[in-house]
Amino acid sequence: MGTKGRQIVGMDVDELLDMLNKAFADEWLAYYQYWLGAKVVKGPMKDAVAAELLLHATEELSHADMLAVRIIQLGGTPLISPEEWYKHTHCGYDAPTDEFVKEILAQNIKGEQCAIDVYQKLLQVVKDADPVTYNIVLTILEQEVEHEEDLQSLDEDLESLMMRNR
Repeated sequence: MGTKGRQIVGMDVDELLDMLNKAFADEWLAYYQYWLGAKVVKGPMKDAVAAELLLHATEELSHADMLAVRIIQLGGTPLISPEEWYKHTHCGYDAPTDEFVKEILAQNIKGEQCAIDVYQKLLQVVKDADPVTYNIVLTILEQEVEHEEDLQSLDEDLESLMMRNR
């Protein structure tokens, strides 16, 4: 833990660590939801959707890494067990019980919209209090917005395909 790095945070560091750990839990659950969805997805355009889901899974894992590094820099400990993720998550986890591509896309769009809300709020909290965390959160938020756009584009393409085949 960097003493000066912790001192420059202009807010309650324990409160910030709690928020970062909740986001960390969300990222791990998002990673697993994307990764598993890519494996089980069925239906039209499944290969394109699976490829996009795997790319997003990799990026969600990268987000978890960035958050873990920041938590450790601030003297905290990232949540160390998956059971803890469920207790602290904002966005939860939607098991892909319906493997149809449209449902998988809908689940993940919902997850991205939740993540965008979480990071938007976190950005406001750290805006004037912690420039280091602000930059990390801004980077993640930018990618979450891209994810939502990517998934909605796939969903629109799928909808067009299904309309043409009627």
